[in-house]
Amino acid sequence: MIIDKARTCAFTGHRVLKSDYNSAELTRVIKILIGGGFDTFLVGMAVGFDTECFKILEEIRKETPVKIVACIPCENQDYKFSAAQKAEYRRMLSVSDEKIYVSKEYTNTCMFKRNAFMVDSASVLVAYLNNDKGGTYQTVNYAKRQKVKVVLINKIG
Repeated sequence: MIIDKARTCAFTGHRVLKSDYNSAELTRVIKILIGGGFDTFLVGMAVGFDTECFKILEEIRKETPVKIVACIPCENQDYKFSAAQKAEYRRMLSVSDEKIYVSKEYTNTCMFKRNAFMVDSASVLVAYLNNDKGGTYQTVNYAKRQKVKVVLINKIG
């Protein structure tokens, strides 16, 4: 798959959604991006924020042609998911427009490599960030260093 970085948005966010998460705001931001010419959306396929992004994009895709690209860190990403989470994950994979696997097996770096791939392939990163540690925090900082525009759905503090 050839990705046009100028028309591609990536997502990063926490697995646990707190009271500061706003689905309506996320939907609004995605629709603004689509109105600005974005048509490809990279989703990391984790539980939590990634799942929310995927579901919103599915609803939008019913009326607007957008591509949902599943960016998967390893083939067994769902090994720690609950049965319900696994079922939803597999359903989402089945309806994604493209699937990109970063690694065959789980490694200590496959999640970081997936996040870096998504940032490097996009011109905007939409983030749900509510603390200053972990993978989402590292991904937002990596995007800033790479001069990728970061849109925060919420802000720390």
